[in-house]
Amino acid sequence: MTQTLVADGLVAFVKRACPTCSMIAPQMQEAAKARADFQVVTQDDVTFPAGVANRVDDRELDHSYLNNIEATPTLIHFAGGKEVERVMGWDRAGWQRLTGIATLGGALPPLVPG
Repeated sequence: MTQTLVADGLVAFVKRACPTCSMIAPQMQEAAKARADFQVVTQDDVTFPAGVANRVDDRELDHSYLNNIEATPTLIHFAGGKEVERVMGWDRAGWQRLTGIATLGGALPPLVPG
């Protein structure tokens, strides 16, 4: 594991092979543009999602294991290196709350499991 996760901010655990993750790629791009502390940990494709600069290669699943990731996507809010809150799957209200983007994913269904 050479890359570290943000100690303060949002970390989205995703994989390209996950249909829900692919569906919300534009929302991750929007969050990355709005928040400097938004990071993506990608389990299977280091180029996914395009348009997000702060990506961590987790093909070995070290970060996912250490953070008890059971499904993708999972969005975690960290503060001081500790987990504050997590949202599993696409939960529009949860992603809006954590990102602070009230309109995030407005055209998407409110809930889609990972």
